Amino acid sequence: MSERLNHIGEDGKARMVDVGGKEQSERMARARARLRVSEATAKAVAEGSGPKGEVAGVARIAGIQAAKRTAELIPMAHPLPLSFVDVSITTDLGAGLVEITSEARTRDRTGVEMEALTACSVAALTVYDMVKAIERGVSIEEVVLIEKLGGKSGHWLRDGDAAGGGPGQGGSDGEGTGGGSS
Repeated sequence: MSERLNHIGEDGKARMVDVGGKEQSERMARARARLRVSEATAKAVAEGSGPKGEVAGVARIAGIQAAKRTAELIPMAHPLPLSFVDVSITTDLGAGLVEITSEARTRDRTGVEMEALTACSVAALTVYDMVKAIERGVSIEEVVLIEKLGGKSGHWLRDGDAAGGGPGQGGSDGEGTGGGSS
């Protein structure tokens, strides 16, 4: 790589990037987590009848709280004034799938990808915690960024995912090209 990464200091050690000189702009990120579960577990999540109570509601709130605390959990993440965070949880009984999607927004100098990913990660862990009495073999199969908008790299959309399908239904007119974070 010919370009030096700005996350590495002159001494070769990881450092927080200085975003002070960047212009503030609207930022949005959407993420997804998928959990593989038995049909019985998916049914308990869908019906709100988990052994510890209503799974989706608790996991949704946990995800929102986690997004707001991302900078405390991820060492090089900047604390951001989030203007919006939402988490939604759906189940597919036949496929034995619980899908969590999140969306985070801010107007700032750096993106909210880590906040969206943290929301999904913690919501997925919460689902596991809430259903482990039914099924210990739950598998968190993926936690991925679906879309990001704003900053120098502009709009990015994961191949195969439609823009605007997240919790806040925020649409976009760009096309996925992969690459970059801001």
